[in-house]
Amino acid sequence: MEDDDLLFLRQEKVKKYEEFVDRRLKPDLVRAISQRDKVFEQQKIFSDLQRNIENLERNGVTSLRSLVNLGSEVYAQADVPDARHVFVDIGLGFHVEFTWSEALDFISKKEARLESQAEEYTRAIASIKAQIKLVCAGIQELLQIPAE
Repeated sequence: MEDDDLLFLRQEKVKKYEEFVDRRLKPDLVRAISQRDKVFEQQKIFSDLQRNIENLERNGVTSLRSLVNLGSEVYAQADVPDARHVFVDIGLGFHVEFTWSEALDFISKKEARLESQAEEYTRAIASIKAQIKLVCAGIQELLQIPAE
């Protein structure tokens, strides 16, 4: 009867470990990956903005004509008489008017902050993956399955 009790206790522990992985670690992993992806998207946006400003500067463009998205994929042509100032989304729905040099300085600082955030999420992802592997190893040990 002791063997049956031990087997039952092992099965219960295995079940708890599997629930922990499924209900806690996997959702945490998905959330961390999603947050890091958002940071990567922001990095691309600021990188594109930096490249566009540098192109405007290099080519001496002071005015331009552009298509502007009005929403719902409706566009209108816009004439920008003074393109030496740009409005940059600084977060939380706020936009600030910058000269090109001010915008490039802001972008540089923002990119450094975003890089730090991406690294932080990457470390969190690695940690969660390590925890999942550790729990799986514990399950293998409980079930007395040889490691692969």
